[in-house]
This record gives sequence, structure tokens and C-alpha cells, in this order.
Amino acid sequence: MTSHSLRTASPSSTVTAGISLGVAAAAGLAMAFVAIALIADIGGGATVRLAGEGDAAGGAPSAQARADIPPAYLSLYREASRRYGIDWRILAAIGKVECDHGRDPDPSCSKEGSVNPAGAGGPMQFLSATWQRYGVDGDGDGRRDRWDRADAIYGAANYLHASGAPRDYGGAIWAYNHAAWYVREVEAWARRYGAPDAAPSTLGSDAPAVGTAEGAEGALSGMQARTTTPIRPIAGDRARLAPDDGHLALIPVAVPLVVQALLVAGNELQDLPYGPGGHPDPLGAYEEDCSSTINYLLYRAGIRSLAEILRDNPLAQDYVRWGAPGPGRWVTIYATDLPTQHVFATIAGLRIDTSHNGTDVGPNREQDGPRWRISATIPAWAHWSIRHPPGL
Repeated sequence: MTSHSLRTASPSSTVTAGISLGVAAAAGLAMAFVAIALIADIGGGATVRLAGEGDAAGGAPSAQARADIPPAYLSLYREASRRYGIDWRILAAIGKVECDHGRDPDPSCSKEGSVNPAGAGGPMQFLSATWQRYGVDGDGDGRRDRWDRADAIYGAANYLHASGAPRDYGGAIWAYNHAAWYVREVEAWARRYGAPDAAPSTLGSDAPAVGTAEGAEGALSGMQARTTTPIRPIAGDRARLAPDDGHLALIPVAVPLVVQALLVAGNELQDLPYGPGGHPDPLGAYEEDCSSTINYLLYRAGIRSLAEILRDNPLAQDYVRWGAPGPGRWVTIYATDLPTQHVFATIAGLRIDTSHNGTDVGPNREQDGPRWRISATIPAWAHWSIRHPPGL
């Protein structure tokens, strides 16, 4: 058997400051998803500092940013931020919270002329009066249209700059919407979209985007350089176990980079027994339990920072309210605190779970510890909280 190693270096009608807040796409997010550094209690215009503040470009997009932000939107966020000298991550985070980068089904986000009950419209949710002052012709067609994505994004960058960015990002976000929770949520998304603080040792950092020939091969090649676990690609968007090694998930090339990284991270854990040795630090542990397994996967894929995991030491019950509600397109986390605490995940069609008793029909069905499990149904012994990493 192959040896695997993990030892590696609808928009709401709330309106303030002339811009409406859209929160439907982000409702239910747990703020523990990413640690947020607030310099002061935000009661009005307090400064919120991002790591790397002062770098107008905001650095390279994280794997999660590439997975969640449509390419056309990502390009516009970065171009507009360069024009106005602000951090593209803040601009993108506002685009996420307002209208999920234009994907929110509320007509006010994308239908020309449609507004929400407060009168705001377009992917960045401008009111008419605010648009008249800060709207920009972002695509050079001679019009300023708040439902046009380029115009809206450039207009939002202009508004943030006029409100104090980059000198005071907290004040600028506060100007966009006078709510402390809004500032925190935008900050949280900005941090997810930036390279994680432990990026040099995560699998998915700075690799080409998936969906191109370069991305499909280059990203996996880049990951292989960061792990001793073999990486074997497979066509399509569903993972399956290698016929010659039940501990090795084959990596589908048609899924986002961060999903590929999660699968590779799962492969790295396959030889470990069950036990609490992965707490609080899941790296290099001689054993992993259910929660440290999830902690390790999210760290290695760049979704949660190691500093956050070490600080919070998340346990199974902590995942009951973590992330976004409901199943994800690629990744779903199942957590429960009754009748006993447990957590596991499904990734591109495979389940990784430390529990196997009566819940696995695959080659690892008699093995304890973090293993790939095959079953037609989710284990029925608990009422599961079903969540997913936002964007996945």
C-alpha cells in the first residue's frame, strides 16, 4: 500500500449612507470562519486594519477567491482597485455580501431598472442619489449604469476611496453601511479572498486557476511539490477511489482548485489511526479524531488559518454553526452534538469520516481513523447540521 504523509513544512431594505445592503447570499455565516482583527469596537467609523494594509493591490487571490468569484468580476475588482488605490479584497467582499457577485436571484441585483424596496439596484446596490454622485463609466461605453457590472464596481471603488480607503478601510466600509456586523462580515470575506497567513505550506496557494489546461495540470503539479502523497488526476468533477489503493482519492480535474486541495489533504491522513492527538495542532499528528481531521483539511486547502485553529481548537460541536447553511456544491460538512459529538465531510462525492460502523461499504469499512468512506446514504444515527464553506 502506498505510504501517505502529512508532515509538511435577497438584498435587504436596510439603507445607510446612500447604499443598500444585500445579505441574502451571506445570511447565516458564522463569524468564526476567519479570525477578524478589529482595532476598536466599531460604533462609528473605527479603523479596521487588514494584514498587508498599504498594499493597494491586496496581493494574489486565494484559492477560495478563485473558486467563488466569477473571473470577469475578479478582473474588474482588481482593475478598479488599482485605479483608485484600494485593496481589491475589500471591493470584492462588498460585492459578495451585496449580491454574491451578481448571482443573487433578487431582480434588483441584475435586472436593469429593478430596485429593492429601499430603491437600491445593481450588483453593488446603489441608490439613485448616491449613484449620481459616485457612479463611474467603468467600461468606457459613455454611460453610467448602476446595473452594469463594470460601472457598478468602479463606482463602488470610487465611493470607498472617497470615504477614506485606503487610509481607513473600516471607516470606508462603515460609510457603505452603518452596521458593525456589516463591517465585520466584509472584513471576513476580504480575509478569505486574500492569501492565507500560512500560504507557503498550504496545498492550493498561488496555483493557476482551474478550468484551463494550465490550471488542470499546473495546479496539481504545484500541489505535488507540497506533499509526499501521490496525486493522480481523473477526468470529470467526481472523485473516486483508486482501484489499487482504497486510501487514495483520485483528483477530478474539473473541480475548483480548493476542492482538489481538500481531496489531496484527505489523502494525506489516510494511514493515521483515530485519536485526539491532532488537538490543538492537526499538523504532523500521529493520530486524528473527527474534528482535527476537518481542521486539517480546511487548513491545508487555505480555508482556515493555522493560527485560528490553534487559537480556537474547533471541536465537532463547533461545526454545527460554522460556515454557510445547507449543502455545498462541492463540499458539505455534517456536524452534530447529539446523541454524541461528531463531524465529517463529503468532498466531490467522497465522504471522509472517522466513523465506519454500519456506515461504509467501501474498502475501508473495517478501519478506524480518517478514511474515505463509500455509502449511498448519510449515516442516520444523528440529526445533522448541514453546512458548507461559503462558495463551495
